[in-house]
Amino acid sequence: MIKLIEMIIDSHQHFWKYNKEIHSWIDDSMSVIRRDFLPADLKETFQQNKVVGCVAVQADSTEQETNFLLHLAKENSFIKGVVGWVDLLAENLEERLEHFSQNKNFKGIRHILQAETQDFILREDFQKGISKLAKFNLTYDILIFPPQIKNTVEMVGKFPQQKFVLDHLAKPYIKKAEIKQWETDISELAKLSNVHCKISGMVTEHNFHSWNKEDFFPYLDVIVENFGIDRILFGSDWPVCLVAANYSQVLEIVTDYFRQFSKEEQEKFFAKNCLDFYSL
Repeated sequence: MIKLIEMIIDSHQHFWKYNKEIHSWIDDSMSVIRRDFLPADLKETFQQNKVVGCVAVQADSTEQETNFLLHLAKENSFIKGVVGWVDLLAENLEERLEHFSQNKNFKGIRHILQAETQDFILREDFQKGISKLAKFNLTYDILIFPPQIKNTVEMVGKFPQQKFVLDHLAKPYIKKAEIKQWETDISELAKLSNVHCKISGMVTEHNFHSWNKEDFFPYLDVIVENFGIDRILFGSDWPVCLVAANYSQVLEIVTDYFRQFSKEEQEKFFAKNCLDFYSL
C-alpha cells in the first residue's frame, strides 16, 4: 500500500534536549526516551519510511521551547511547521502571537490541557486566549484525556472559525479495551466541522510491550466514521512512541488499516490533510 503514497507528512513529532526537571513526565516506565532527540536522529528513519516532512510540536510549556523548535525548523527543511507554546492567559498574548507569527514556520499553539482540571478549558481567560488565534491564522492542538472531551465540545463550539485538531484521539483507554463512552463523546466532538483529529499516540495508550495492531482498529473505525477521511491526519508521536514501538511499527498499524482505502483517500490521510490544516 505504501507504494501508492507519493509522500508522507508526519503531523506530530517532538524534539528535545533531555532535562530531568523539564521532562519530569518521562517516568521510569518510559526511561528509553530519557535522552536527547534531535533532527539528526530522525533523518535516516524518515528516509527508510518515505516520510518527507513533519510538524514539530511543543513538549515544554515555555517560549524557550517555541524558539528552540523554530530554530530547528530553520536548520532542517524537513520540519515544515511548528506548533509551539505561548501563554494563552497572558495580558500581552496578542503581542506575543504577532511576534512569533513573523516566522513562516510558526503554525499553531498547544497548551497541555491533559495536565489541567476538567473545567480549565471553560475558563474565561483561557477562552479569551483561544479567541486571539484566528487573527493570526494559527491552529490549536487539543491535548486531553477522555473525561475532558465533553467540556472540549462546549469550548470548541464557541469558536467556529478557529481551526482545532485533536491529538492522539483524546487518549482512549485502549489498555482496558474501553470504548463506549469515548465513542459517544468523540461523535459529539466530530460534529463540529472545524475540528480535525490526529491518528497518533495510540501505542502508548496500550500495554507497551504486548499489543497487536488489530487492537487499535476499533478505535480507528470510530475516528474515521465520525471525522471522515478529510479531517484525519497521520502522526507518529515520535520519540514518545519508542516506549512501545519503533517508527516503522507505528506506521505499519495505519498502513495496514488504510490499505482498504483508495489511493486518493490514503494521500489525504498521509499528507494532504496535514498540509492543508497547517497551511504548510
